[in-house]
Amino acid sequence: MEGENHTEISEFLLLGFSEDPELQALLFGLFLSMYLITLLGNLLIILAISSDSHLHTPMYFFLSNLSFADICFSSTTVPKLLVNIQVHSKGISYIGCLTQMYFIMMFSGLDNFLLTVMAYDRYVAICHPLHYTVIMNPHHCVLLVLMSWFLIFWVALVHIVLMMRLTFSPGTEIPHFFCDFAELLKVAHSDTLINYIFLYVATALVGAFPVTGILFSYSRIVSSLMRISSTAGKYKAFSTCGSHISVVSLFCGTGLGVYLTSAVTHSSQSSSIASVMYTVVTPMLNPFIYSLRNKDVKGALGRLLSRVASCL
Repeated sequence: MEGENHTEISEFLLLGFSEDPELQALLFGLFLSMYLITLLGNLLIILAISSDSHLHTPMYFFLSNLSFADICFSSTTVPKLLVNIQVHSKGISYIGCLTQMYFIMMFSGLDNFLLTVMAYDRYVAICHPLHYTVIMNPHHCVLLVLMSWFLIFWVALVHIVLMMRLTFSPGTEIPHFFCDFAELLKVAHSDTLINYIFLYVATALVGAFPVTGILFSYSRIVSSLMRISSTAGKYKAFSTCGSHISVVSLFCGTGLGVYLTSAVTHSSQSSSIASVMYTVVTPMLNPFIYSLRNKDVKGALGRLLSRVASCL
């Protein structure tokens, strides 16, 4: 196997969750429903922000980018899972697997960077309100988003280039519902040391640094709020961070849950279930968190739906 070239690999097998026909039908309906809700919810957020001039601010510009990233993130895994369930197949081509892996890493990392940028935006708004419009000008906001795309594009690309040098046996089984990077490294038949080294470096860049940036931003925000004497003023200032804190907690919490589940249980089934929270449930819930906790978004959505209803 050591000398086997990866070009001989035609496909991998995604084992998914269960082979029970009755459970397969239930899984298909469940994942289809969650995917459609994810698409609809995030698309409504994007349309509401783009169509309402009151929401043409840095915070909502970043939110619309986050919604777009969530749509793409969910679209990298769920459609293939639905197709495999529908046609009773587990296969995914070698190129398809690498492509899926690339976009999973790119959009999950982009989510991390965007959440960090949004924390920075809240930090500037609360700690430097007089300079907010100067610091968070449109040019700077676009630059922050482009930098996020640029960094994660190259990190994901290097991951894939390193993965292409590995060898696998034909019909390699992946105990997951998508091409998970860690699972593929476990079943590779060649030396994966370089891959693991870059994995740790990338985890620090895409995971640890953003989390550190978010924690630093909110530590400064809390410190600034403590100097405000009015309780009402503290609540009003911190309420603008509520939705973002909820999304960060959900995203980082589920991501940490996936890591701990994989490290502690070593069960592929448990890891797959935990990954559903990270890759499917979180992108689905983000629009609800921002729309239910934010009166500006709720108002924009109401006006958007009213205009659509009047046109029908």
